[in-house]
Amino acid sequence: MQFIIVTGMSGAGKSSVVHILEDIGFYCIDNMPPTLITKFVTLCVNSNFVMDKIAFVVDARSGERITRLAEEIREFKNSGKNCEVVFLEASDETIIKRYKETRRKHPHAKDGRLIDGINNERRLLAEIRDASDYIIDTSNLLTRQLREQILDLFENEKKFETLTVNIVSFGFKRGIPIDCDLMFDVRFLPNPFYEASLKELTGLDPAVRDYVMEKNATQAFMEKLQDMIDFLLPQYQEEGKARLVIGIGCTGGKHRSVAVAEALGNFVRNKNYYTIVSHRDANIK
Repeated sequence: MQFIIVTGMSGAGKSSVVHILEDIGFYCIDNMPPTLITKFVTLCVNSNFVMDKIAFVVDARSGERITRLAEEIREFKNSGKNCEVVFLEASDETIIKRYKETRRKHPHAKDGRLIDGINNERRLLAEIRDASDYIIDTSNLLTRQLREQILDLFENEKKFETLTVNIVSFGFKRGIPIDCDLMFDVRFLPNPFYEASLKELTGLDPAVRDYVMEKNATQAFMEKLQDMIDFLLPQYQEEGKARLVIGIGCTGGKHRSVAVAEALGNFVRNKNYYTIVSHRDANIK
């Protein structure tokens, strides 16, 4: 089993690290009391716990008990178990800025000044910092850069760095999907709904697909759309985006949008991106 302890300064980005670790298959336990870590590990080992990658988040919410963490780390490592400690820190200026933006109360500031809470926390965490395997200063890191560092440390296969592309067809009359990153309106294309033999079919049926895709307007549109998507996907991936949702909409979400979404899905899939195509409204009567 692989164990990670994530700790460090409040406001340094522990929540972001937890999300990254969860993405690569870690079972994350937040706000774990330091004195329970070794007991929980023993329980997992002896009970054949199904998860083989576990991360504990221990921080200032534990109060003065946080000082016990250094002792727990030593016990952990002396037991021979695979455990690595990640310590996150940031400059005073960065932490103050982040707390002012979120308007949250620092756990060690109590009724005093924020800088006093930061100084107190640094004092409490000094020994733990020295015992850590990795110290990451997030002061000037973008989220994607932090993700790259965590993946470099704990995910050798890098299989989660591949962008997942979700392409969803929909009908404008039933509302726009709220999670779309990109959206394209194909209501300008000839509508199979007005063809009696096609009205009750969907864009998944060959007759409808051919009707839509053989039009000159569709072919010109697909050429421009594919060129744009081919340009955008590596740019999104470079910026660290893990999932991209592309919406393709027509009036009812049954004919044109479905056919175009399927064609775009095949194009993106052939570019070696993990691709999911779904049709929100295709089966609605």
